Amino acid sequence: MPSIFSKIISGEIPCYKIAEDNEFIAFLDINPLALGHTLVIPKLEIDYLFDLDDEFLGRMMKFSKKVAYKLKNNVECKRIGLSVIGLEVPHAHIHLIPINSISDMNFQRPKLILDSKEFSNLRDKILQD
Repeated sequence: MPSIFSKIISGEIPCYKIAEDNEFIAFLDINPLALGHTLVIPKLEIDYLFDLDDEFLGRMMKFSKKVAYKLKNNVECKRIGLSVIGLEVPHAHIHLIPINSISDMNFQRPKLILDSKEFSNLRDKILQD
């Protein structure tokens, strides 16, 4: 059964896409911990990140690095944190989260609530880079 991420990749479900190539896509998380919280996913449907072969995982990290720099250049923060949890959606993914302290990576914190205009404006700002 296709995951919600597979439906985003196919265009069945819209997203606020900020980067894409032939293997990966990055889009704003709609339940963000911080402004600019982004998900990086492979277009290949696989459940567990560490089941990806080494070369593919390396390319995913390179893609994530490019996205992280786009975020860092356009969202006020000290760093871009990276998290791999993999329990909430059965599709390999990486969280890139703009952070100012370690507590910003706590997934039990309340999520930000943004409207579609705020998401669109943020996406457009990041895409200008």
